[in-house]
Order: sequence, then C-alpha cells, then structure tokens
Amino acid sequence: MWTAETAGDMEPKVAGLIAEGGSPQSVLLDFSRVQRLDTLGGTLVRGIEMAFGARGIPVERTGLSKAAATIYGEISEGLSEAAPVPAKQKPAVIQALDKVGEQMVEAGRDVVALVSFFGEVVAAAGSLFTGVGRFRLAAVVTQLDRVAFRAVPIMALITFLIGGIIAQQGIFFFRDFGADTYVVDLVSILTLREIGVLIVSIMVAGRTGSAFTAEIGSMKMREEIDALKVMGLNPVEVLVLPRLIALVLGLPLLTFIGNISAIMGGAMVAQFYGQIPLDIFFTRMQEEVSQRHIWVGLFKAPFMALIIGLVACIEGMRVKGSAESLGQQTTASVVKAIFLVIVLDGLFAILFASLGY
Repeated sequence: MWTAETAGDMEPKVAGLIAEGGSPQSVLLDFSRVQRLDTLGGTLVRGIEMAFGARGIPVERTGLSKAAATIYGEISEGLSEAAPVPAKQKPAVIQALDKVGEQMVEAGRDVVALVSFFGEVVAAAGSLFTGVGRFRLAAVVTQLDRVAFRAVPIMALITFLIGGIIAQQGIFFFRDFGADTYVVDLVSILTLREIGVLIVSIMVAGRTGSAFTAEIGSMKMREEIDALKVMGLNPVEVLVLPRLIALVLGLPLLTFIGNISAIMGGAMVAQFYGQIPLDIFFTRMQEEVSQRHIWVGLFKAPFMALIIGLVACIEGMRVKGSAESLGQQTTASVVKAIFLVIVLDGLFAILFASLGY
C-alpha cells in the first residue's frame, strides 16, 4: 500500500532507490500489486519517475487500476505545473549582454514609433491646408500661453543664474592670465550658441513635456481619446497639433528671453566680481560677437521644440489604464526628450562646425 500510513516507511526506500538506481536503459513502474494508492503515496512514486526522467531515462507505467490512474494522473499534472524544471542560469556577462541587447531593440522600436507618429502629425497638418481638417486657433493660443508666457519668469531666473555662474568661473580662471575681459566672449558666445537654447529646452522638456504626457495620458485612461475617434475627430489633429505648434512658436521666444537674461546675469557678475563696467562689457560684446551666433542658437530651437512635443505626446498615447502606467510614461517622456535634445544639440554643433559657421 502506498498511502499516508506507510509513507514514513516508504520515503527512505524511495530515496535510496533514486540514489542507488544508477543509469539503466529504462525503468518500469509496476502497479499491479498495489492495493491502495492515495495522493501522498502517489507523490512518492511520482518522485521516482521524475528523478529517472531528469537523467534522460525513459520511464513506463503498468498495472494501474482505474481509480489509481485517476489519482496518479492528477498528481502528475499538479507536480508538473507547480515544479517546472528550472532554467539553467546564464553567466553574469551573458545576462548583461542580453540586457543591453533588449535595451537596443527597445530603443529601435522607439525610433520607429517616433517616426511613424511624426508621419501622422504631418498627415494631420496636411489636412489643414487641404481644408479637410480645421485649424484650432483658440487651442493654439491657450497652449502658447501655458508653454511660453507663463514660463518666462522661471526661464529668466534659471538662465540669469547660469549666465552669472559662467561669468564667475570665467573671471576666476582668466584672472590668472590677465585676460578678464575675455569673459565677455565666453558668456556671450557660449550662451547664444549653446547654453541658452539647451538650458531652455531641458527646462521645457521637464516642465511642459511632462504636462503634455500627463494630460494626454489622463485622457487615454478616461477613454476620452476613444470618444474623439467615435465622434469622427482625429486625436492627432485635436490634441497634438495645437501643442506642437505652440511649442515650435514658444521655444524660440523663450530662448531669446533666456539669452538676454543669461547675458545680463553674466554682465552683473562681471561688474561686481570682476570689476568690468557694464558699458565696457556690452561694448566688447558688440565688437567681438557677431549676429551669426544669435541665429545659430535660435535656429536650433524649433527642432528641439518638435522633438520635445513628439516625445511627450507619443508617450501620453502609450499610457494604459493605471496610475502606475501614467507615472512611468511621464518619467520616460522627460528622460527621452532631454536625451534627444542633447543629442540633437551635438549634431547641430558638428554641422555648424563643419560649415565653419
């Protein structure tokens, strides 16, 4: 009998059989003399079968009564689901390479999705010119107010501080060489070409991009986007285009204000820390800094605005039906937008350097 009453005596014998069974060509489990079989006894028998099966030895069964076959079948199915064979652990290096590969594949999918979404935006914008779509001026003005005008104080403050820090560090090091006035060139050119537009774009990605993702994501969670489709409206035309247009118009404006604020911060620090009067600062700036530096920075702004808007909106469209998903996509929106802004700035720097501009 293979029951709970005899399990205590049978368990050591089963363990010994498994340990000393060796590697026979096959194993036959004969149940013809088993008078009673319950779940505990069947589990012991199943352990013998699994142990030899794991060694690659075929195991056959014979002599099972109908009742015993039913019990043993349920035990076999339950143990197979509850205790799957563990996968072989990969070396740490292989796991790291797998993770890198997965991230690269995911990045490729993001690029494809971004390009596809950009195509949808272009198609929606084209519908405005063909008369199929409708230009929503009120939505654009509302978004422009939120994106640009309400952001002026914080952008001006941040760029003012950045300009002051650049001037202080420049004076601190130039002073050893008696070249204090070169801080004017440093602050002006660096701000107009790179720092102004880059800092403003990063701030917009964190402030406005996250807001776009959260807004569209909340609408996705409440099925408002599906409702727009049912009403025959294009969500890209209604939700995405006004935000993108506002960003493309507002970011150059914020960049221009940020440039002025950063230069003013640098000029004030130069006066009080470096004893460079304001009239000398701006006179040298006018003599040494050409207008092309202004246009280089402003030229980058619309492209960075487009990248920020596309990433923010597509991440909002990816939100599922949970608050956790909304938080994840908002975080991903800010991180991806900042990364792409920096990459784009580097590409523009290479382009203008190769053109000698």
